[in-house]
Amino acid sequence: MLLVLMILPFFGSLKAQQDAQYTQYMYNTLAVNPAYAGSRGALSIAALHRSQWVGLDGAPTTQTLNIHSPISSKIGAGLSIVNDEIGNGTNQDTYFDATFSYTILTSETNKLSFGLKAGGHFLNIDFNKLRNYNPSTAPPGVESIDKKFSPNFGAGVYFHNDRFYAGLSVPNFLETEHFDNASGSASTVGTERMNWYLISGYVFDLSYNLKLKPAVLVKAVNGAPLQTDISATMLYNEKFSLGAGYRLNAALSALVGFQLSERLMVGLAYDKETTALGDTSFNDGSFEVFIRYEFKAKTRNALTPRFF
Repeated sequence: MLLVLMILPFFGSLKAQQDAQYTQYMYNTLAVNPAYAGSRGALSIAALHRSQWVGLDGAPTTQTLNIHSPISSKIGAGLSIVNDEIGNGTNQDTYFDATFSYTILTSETNKLSFGLKAGGHFLNIDFNKLRNYNPSTAPPGVESIDKKFSPNFGAGVYFHNDRFYAGLSVPNFLETEHFDNASGSASTVGTERMNWYLISGYVFDLSYNLKLKPAVLVKAVNGAPLQTDISATMLYNEKFSLGAGYRLNAALSALVGFQLSERLMVGLAYDKETTALGDTSFNDGSFEVFIRYEFKAKTRNALTPRFF
C-alpha cells in the first residue's frame, strides 16, 4: 500500500522521485521551468488539479496555481504554488516559489530565456495516521512534523519561437534531508533529490484550421527510473484540442482542451496505468482538470500559436 512508503525513511536512506506527477505538463510549464515566466506575452493565471490512482486509499492528489506575466520585452516574473498530498493527509508538501526570467533575441523570431526561482516548501507529516506506524522507529520525541520549512532555489533555460520550444531545468537544487536523528545516523535520513526536466515540442500546420503538436518531457532523478512522457495533440480552429500520450512503461493518457474564449481555456486528462497496478479493481486511473485565464496581451503577436 502507498502508506507503507511513508515508513521507508525509518529503514534506510530514501532516494526517490518526490516531484508531483503531471499529464498536462505542457500547460503547467512554470511549475518545472522558471524560464517560462512571461513567455506567453500576457498575464496568465493557470490552475490544475490531479487525482492519481482514483479508488486507491491514500493515493496522491496535487493542486497547482501558476501566475506569470511579462514585465517588459525582456523580463518576466511569476509565482508558482504546488500542494501535494499522500495518505489522506498523512503527508503534505506545499511549495511556494517566485520566478524570474530574462529573455534575449537570438534572431528575428527566436528567443532564449534564462530563469531563476527561489522559495521553499512546508512539510507536514502525521505519523499517527500510518497504518504500520511504530513510535520506536521514529526519531526521539517526534510524533509529527508540522509546517517544517525548507528553502530552495532552481534554474532553467527555455528556447522558443512561434513553432518550436525546448527547455532544460532543475526546479530544486538543494537536497534537503528529513528525519535525521540526534546521532546523525544515515539510516534515518530521507533526502529530496534534484529533478532534471527536459521539455520540447513542435507545431505543424496540417491545414488552415488544423495544427499538430508532438511534445516530450523527460524527467531524471537519482534513485528512480528515467521518466519519459510522449504526447501528440491536435488543435482545431484554435479552439478545440485532442491528444494522446504515453508515459514509457507506466501509463497511456488522453487529453482534451477547450478554448472557451480568447482568454479562457479548460482542459481534461485521463491516465490508465499500463503496469500491474492498472489491472487492479481499486485503481480507476488518474484524472486531471486544468483551467487558464489570460488577460490582454502586452507583447504577444496575435498570430502566435496558443499551443505552448
